[in-house]
Amino acid sequence: MRAFIFPGQGSQSVGMGKSLAEASAVAREVFEEVNEALGQDLFRLMTQGPEDQLTLTENAQPAIMANAIATLRVAEKEGGIRLSEKADFVAGHSLGEYSALCAAGALDLATTARLLKLRGQAMQAATPVGTGAMAALLGADIDKAQALADAAAQGDVCTVANDNDPSQVVISGHKAAIERAVELVKDHGIKRGVLLPVSAPFHCPLMQPAADAMAEALEGAALTAPLVPVYANVTAAPVADADTIKRLLVEQVTGRVRWRETVIAMFAAGVTDYVEFGGKVMAPMVKRSAPDATANSIITMDDIETLIKSL
Repeated sequence: MRAFIFPGQGSQSVGMGKSLAEASAVAREVFEEVNEALGQDLFRLMTQGPEDQLTLTENAQPAIMANAIATLRVAEKEGGIRLSEKADFVAGHSLGEYSALCAAGALDLATTARLLKLRGQAMQAATPVGTGAMAALLGADIDKAQALADAAAQGDVCTVANDNDPSQVVISGHKAAIERAVELVKDHGIKRGVLLPVSAPFHCPLMQPAADAMAEALEGAALTAPLVPVYANVTAAPVADADTIKRLLVEQVTGRVRWRETVIAMFAAGVTDYVEFGGKVMAPMVKRSAPDATANSIITMDDIETLIKSL
């Protein structure tokens, strides 16, 4: 069995999508459609920068999605791959869940782009700049990370945001609490804590205003059942019902991204082959959670041609 997977924030870089667009009219069409949906030249920002503008959450989220979907569409239209025939499930990390839903036909491309633009704006606006933070805990499993978060909270919000793989967990919350956590890592048997260069504390209760905004946006969005089930971030379980998917997308804004558990659950369900579109972060995470799985990152035209031959 096979899963198509999609990267989350942090996968953006200036130059993304450029070579793909130069090589494929299919990719250019995706980028043009996203530009039109957003009323901005996002593709120019993706390919030329400046980096500080691309890194802004409201730009990074639709950019990462556009790059992932362009990569998939090239494989589909130029390689004759049909997602419904080649993938048993889809999944994505945080914003990547929207990419997964778009890939599986549950959301159209323009709607996905607009939802992610709004999601980025809402997440940025949810807390005043400088009041929240996130940190990656290296050499931490979920139990150590949770114990550290509990110890560092001291009345502030400090919680596990991303359970990425057996060796990396991300915490999120009030800046003072996250800084305390970084200072306490050694006391909890964790190798290292690194403050992340993010503009807001994602996937924690401080994001509730953003969750409210997404609830309103998703209520009016046209979302249908996906061609194949999507593994939801907040449940680490497959779902195919449109109304349930909407509810889980709202919960995802404040909830934990259970990526390690998602990979383990998919592997237990028989998924042994994972194909990441438009990034090179998810595949290594998969291998750390399911060492016996096959995981490949598809970014370039060469990658796409190799994939087409292998499927």
